[in-house]
Amino acid sequence: MGKMKRVMVIGGAGFVGSNICKYFLEKGHSVDCIDNFSTGRKASISSLHESRSFRLMEIDISDPGFVSEFKDEKYDEIFHLACPTGVPNILPMAEEMLVTCSTGTFNVLELTKKCKSKLIFSSSAEVYGDPEIFPQPETYNGNVDPVGPRSAYEEGKRFSEALIAMYVNKYQIDAKIMRLFNTFGNGMSPDDTRVIPQFLKRIRLGQKITIYGDGNQNRAHMHVQDLIRGMLLALERGAPGEVYNIGGSTQMTIKELAFLIDSLTSMPVEIEFRPHFIEDHGGRLPNTTKIRGLGWSPRVTVAEGLLEMMPNYGVPAIDSIPPETGEVLELVSFIQ
Repeated sequence: MGKMKRVMVIGGAGFVGSNICKYFLEKGHSVDCIDNFSTGRKASISSLHESRSFRLMEIDISDPGFVSEFKDEKYDEIFHLACPTGVPNILPMAEEMLVTCSTGTFNVLELTKKCKSKLIFSSSAEVYGDPEIFPQPETYNGNVDPVGPRSAYEEGKRFSEALIAMYVNKYQIDAKIMRLFNTFGNGMSPDDTRVIPQFLKRIRLGQKITIYGDGNQNRAHMHVQDLIRGMLLALERGAPGEVYNIGGSTQMTIKELAFLIDSLTSMPVEIEFRPHFIEDHGGRLPNTTKIRGLGWSPRVTVAEGLLEMMPNYGVPAIDSIPPETGEVLELVSFIQ
């Protein structure tokens, strides 16, 4: 094994953050997990306390004294994943999103500069708003309403990206921006407001799964382990200040996702449609040419990831992917 790294994972008790903490601990590195638990869960990292190389610090990166907390510390790598997420959180947690993405990101950049660390920033496909171009390349400026109902998250992430670009240009820090598209896998809270854990929760409870709108909104889902591999490649091979899309390569409507889950479990699945509670975007599909140029490609299909994930969420999974699953997905678009 090479040199032991000291890694800070901000938002380390969240879904992606907890998976990154586990990855580095398994590789023998030292990990400091930073979280204020606004949406992160102590249960996500409870098993990590067994490692002497793991330290949890309950701190808000937006606090004025954040950087001074680490005046005597040095980090090789910092992963900035902090920001409340989930569409149902956008309106009730709008202030937290904006403050985290502005003051919080500023503090993280000051720490990165002080420590001369490498930084990965977790941005989002939300910076593209409701896109008019498919697939979306990193050069696309997006279709965003700066005062719309989703603006706290969309504009928050866009402002964070602008701050990072400024720090790279002015202070020559080594920072890369990852625009994450829909990600799923083990480590998601059973109460996570995102679509897959919500579907699984309702199936487990014997309730109808709820699709908001007509279900024809499409997304490209990516497994969290594929995301981590991409982040590590960008960290080591990417250029400072560069932006990298990372996400699945296959579009799937929310309705198709529901029918895919139905085909992978022995439990009965019923669907109900409701009007959407917030303005929704019709579709997302990343152009991943840049990250593929660093040697990345997704390895885990949505069906494989769901089969791995479902038993951990109380939903029994079948033994293998049935051949008719492809036919189900072809036919589902005709079901209203």
